[in-house]
Amino acid sequence: MRHQTIFVINSGSSSLKYQLIEPVSGDVLAKGQAERIGTDRGEVTHEVHADKFSEALPLPTHKEALTRIIEMFATHGPDLQHVDLSGFGHRIVQGGWHFKGPAIVNDDVRAKIEELCDLAPLHNPAHLIGIDTAMELWPDLPHVAVFDTAYFTGLPEKARSYALNKQVAHDYHIRRYGAHGTSHEFVANKVCDYLGDDTVKQITLHLGNGASACAELGRLPMDTSMGLTPLEGLVMGTRTGDIDPAVVFHLLRKGMSVDDIDTLFNKESGMKGMCGDNDMRDVWKRRDEGDSDALLALQTYQQRLLKYIGAYTFELGGLDVLTFTAGIGENDDRTRRRLCEKLEFIGVKIDRERNENRDRSKAIWRISSDDSKVLVLVVPTNEELAIARQVVRLI
Repeated sequence: MRHQTIFVINSGSSSLKYQLIEPVSGDVLAKGQAERIGTDRGEVTHEVHADKFSEALPLPTHKEALTRIIEMFATHGPDLQHVDLSGFGHRIVQGGWHFKGPAIVNDDVRAKIEELCDLAPLHNPAHLIGIDTAMELWPDLPHVAVFDTAYFTGLPEKARSYALNKQVAHDYHIRRYGAHGTSHEFVANKVCDYLGDDTVKQITLHLGNGASACAELGRLPMDTSMGLTPLEGLVMGTRTGDIDPAVVFHLLRKGMSVDDIDTLFNKESGMKGMCGDNDMRDVWKRRDEGDSDALLALQTYQQRLLKYIGAYTFELGGLDVLTFTAGIGENDDRTRRRLCEKLEFIGVKIDRERNENRDRSKAIWRISSDDSKVLVLVVPTNEELAIARQVVRLI
């Protein structure tokens, strides 16, 4: 039996994550990442089954990083010449108004991804570097772009529209595009499969350095917290989330440039801007040591989550399932517990023992008590597997 494999690349501005996946079985043959690209202090980590290989070396560009990754495959396996490599999947954050599903990369698709860089300035330019590098090294294999925004092209018009002048919104394609759609879709489908119910009213919380909430009716998105760009919505590691747009006008009048404000909102705000750290483990540690800035940051983080959960519960007409995913959602039991305790008035009851003692053998992990009116789950996201399967369906 033929076992296709797909090489999935998630390229960031100074990093490149990858997985070699068999889409049918979901088996990960190898995975890893290159970090601190663009410096002489780069690091490449390659994992094969239970073995991990790391090395430090200069990584001037993404091309050197990917070239070194290929060499690590040759040295440590698996041999890319003998795994039936069928194509590449590239995660793209912003597909805008152009893409409602995955697309095989050609000159036109690449040009449209580049056109959308203004809407995802931290992401799309880096994705293009990953695409260009991989296509140069593997020109004869299909390269497929998979868009985080595609899941949200089906949002109801009332949820995706801003109360902006109609003509301006039309002329400049201003609407809510969302982000993390690949993750939200994967998790929402897992919940529906788990319950055998495509009508369940659910909220999925993708909580990592970037964070977003999504309201779903079954498998269909009804609303989401990220908007025109990945800046809107929840408090994030370095991003403001929701903020009065007049803050921009105020800072412009005070002498800051557009680029200064862009950097401030995207890279110097959020948890990092409020307390100096964007790793939630460090923030909790500082809070426990009595740091008032860390305490306020955590309170603000939770308050924003509560606002969205409350709004989405009303939009859906009730709530059956609340699901946590991504780095913080899957691993931070304190954040989950503190949030769920604030939701007891809508019938959420968390089981502290279940919450604190993760059963990693289970793909879906229940942390609510048996008598909770709202089912609370932890579902590890797997964007790479979702991307690989979309690639196979397209090619």
